[in-house]
Amino acid sequence: MPPPLSATGPDRSGVAPLVDEAIIEVRSGRGGNGAATFRREKFVPLGGPDGGNGGKGGDVVIVADPRVRTLLDLQRHPHWRGQEGVNGQCGRKSGRNGADCVIRVPVGTLLHDVGTGCLLVDLKQERDSCVVLQGGRGGRGNAGFASATRRTPRFAELGEPGQHRSIRLELKLLADVGIIGFPNAGKSTLVSRISAAKPKIGDYPFTTLAPNLGAVVVDHATSFIVADIPGIIEGAHAGKGLGHQFLRHVERTTVLVHLLDFASSERKGPLEDFDRLNRELALFNEALSLKPQVVVANKIDVSEAREMCQELQPVFASRGVDLLPLSAVSGEGVERLLREVVAYLRTDGRVDAKAMSEPQRTIAPRPTERPTKIDVSFDLGYVVTGSVVEKLVAMTDLENPDALNHLQRTLDGMGIMKMLKSAGIRDGDFVRIGNFVSNFVDEDGDGETP
Repeated sequence: MPPPLSATGPDRSGVAPLVDEAIIEVRSGRGGNGAATFRREKFVPLGGPDGGNGGKGGDVVIVADPRVRTLLDLQRHPHWRGQEGVNGQCGRKSGRNGADCVIRVPVGTLLHDVGTGCLLVDLKQERDSCVVLQGGRGGRGNAGFASATRRTPRFAELGEPGQHRSIRLELKLLADVGIIGFPNAGKSTLVSRISAAKPKIGDYPFTTLAPNLGAVVVDHATSFIVADIPGIIEGAHAGKGLGHQFLRHVERTTVLVHLLDFASSERKGPLEDFDRLNRELALFNEALSLKPQVVVANKIDVSEAREMCQELQPVFASRGVDLLPLSAVSGEGVERLLREVVAYLRTDGRVDAKAMSEPQRTIAPRPTERPTKIDVSFDLGYVVTGSVVEKLVAMTDLENPDALNHLQRTLDGMGIMKMLKSAGIRDGDFVRIGNFVSNFVDEDGDGETP
């Protein structure tokens, strides 16, 4: 009897299941605050402002690591955050930058922005990386605000808040050759025959519950990666059975080895199996059905299977398909199979590559900034929203009167006061920007915030 199937936990061998999708919440580190200090030193009167800048917050970086095989850890630990920058100090000493948050994923992982649905990057090579969020800028110390007309600024800037993003990770295994077929067709046996991989093999359907990768060495100059895809059943394109969640893993392959079980008495026949599986591929992704296939008649070590193969070879040939007889158990026909696979790969340029290109480091676009707008609410008053103005308020020390004066002048220079007047604001009405709430006073930008 076959062992019971487990969809979530490890199997009896203790091997964790392949998890090929996960959603994580990431946040970059906040920048350190600037310092509002003045030089105090003997024999140096009126030393002036010397507050240093805050350190930059840590980025969130996702790296393709060949030692990571699954997204299971990220599914269990979905929250990641960069380190905050250190505050600036006196003597114009800048704070230390926050450490980056490095997330390691398997090679072949695609990163999607959940909010927009856009693909950020495809980490398809070892050590490829992507900065998905950049850390917040460190706040400027009061030395950065000194000018000819403002010689003793008594305020500094707070650190820029970190950014937030939801990312969907999708793993597509990187293999040159994908072995497909219905359950119990002998796919795992073939992988163990042509490579050093040792997949679980049993005389019952669905022995393989996760794709297995194996490296096939043909000669000293030719090798390729083969993937054993778990058995696909009819209706897999619609989510039936185990095949649907693994069909994505054959999308990157160059050639498919279509394995047909010629010794099975349970199904209606190899020819119908061939048509049904190709139909599932086309319904899932039309491009899959257009990939070149090496069609293999497996288990010809059984006499009935060998006879059936001889009978059906002309039928397949009439469709333009060269049926290749093979026994994964005895090894008969394996050399011919490898020659045909290598021929396809040489045409595509996937073998004989002597060196990999340099790892790529990508910086993902920042989350979309919201434009500045004003909403009028009976309860809240005039609410100003927008990425730029909200960040400006978040970096202002709202308990410091000098900082509030600087904020008002900056908002006036950005045209916010004109927008409020155009919206019909009057003296005494409430204005809300993020955490900042104040009564509006029309002083043409020359007065102080009340």
